[in-house]
Amino acid sequence: MTTTACTLFDTAIGRCGIAWGPNGVTAFQLPEPGDAATLRRMFRRGSPLPQAEPPPDVHDAIERIVALLQGEHTDLRDVRLDWEGIAPFNRRVYELSREILAGQTRTYGEIAAQLGDPTASRAVGQALGANPFAVIVPCHRVLAAGGRSGGFSAGGGVSTKLRILLIEQAQFGAEPGLF
Repeated sequence: MTTTACTLFDTAIGRCGIAWGPNGVTAFQLPEPGDAATLRRMFRRGSPLPQAEPPPDVHDAIERIVALLQGEHTDLRDVRLDWEGIAPFNRRVYELSREILAGQTRTYGEIAAQLGDPTASRAVGQALGANPFAVIVPCHRVLAAGGRSGGFSAGGGVSTKLRILLIEQAQFGAEPGLF
């Protein structure tokens, strides 16, 4: 990857956006109401980028994201991410979250325990709320205690999170009515 650019592409849940640079994917955005809103949200932490044809490795990532959002259990752990500007705590949360495969879930508390601080559930949730790589870093697979949905900062909020989990055929929810 040598060029810094972005593109929009269609998925089963709507048009998503992805941005890249020389060090990997810099951002991923789930659908917002319209292309302009998707681009605006994707670049809320930085300057807009020109749209371009993605390089082969990003094109491959896009194909796998499309497959994942169609219900295929696709592994995105090898998609190269640009970690520049990501706080060390957040990066560790994202790295642990990337190990959760399609169809699986963890809780904020389980991630906190893996970090060595079982009291850090809220900080884990805040880190995931700032995730610039949603789906590639599968923050939707991290739930609140008891299998409740917890929050989701992407467009559509929790309903988008649950929709993706249903597409992935994930088992979640400890009791009926928790959502």
